[in-house]
Amino acid sequence: QVQLVESGGGLVQAGGSLRLSCAASGRTFSNYAMGWFRQAPGKEREFVSAIRWYTGDSTHYADSVKGRFTISRDNAKNTVYLQMNNLKPEDTAVYYCAAVAEHPSLQIRSLDEYDYWGQGTQVTVSS
Repeated sequence: QVQLVESGGGLVQAGGSLRLSCAASGRTFSNYAMGWFRQAPGKEREFVSAIRWYTGDSTHYADSVKGRFTISRDNAKNTVYLQMNNLKPEDTAVYYCAAVAEHPSLQIRSLDEYDYWGQGTQVTVSS
């Protein structure tokens, strides 16, 4: 089992920044790919970003956040971060951290691949 706890959400004006954190416990953190997803009211949960140990900490981003968001991980702290800059009102959502054990055929952008989820943290961007 892996337990995930997100923090860092809040209310920010458009153009501002937030950094989300996801603290993991329970298993060897470095063996897991970590992802961030978000869900806005009335919409399906969607992929935001991910980082993979298996491919040398390669990073992946949704087109909507590329160039504005940065994912990183600190294996010593069992924590993954999502730095969000130049936030827009359309970034408003509940943000979820997720984890999946690494394997070669992992579809990193698919939420169905992920086994463990945090409780979510609210990000609200005002215009």
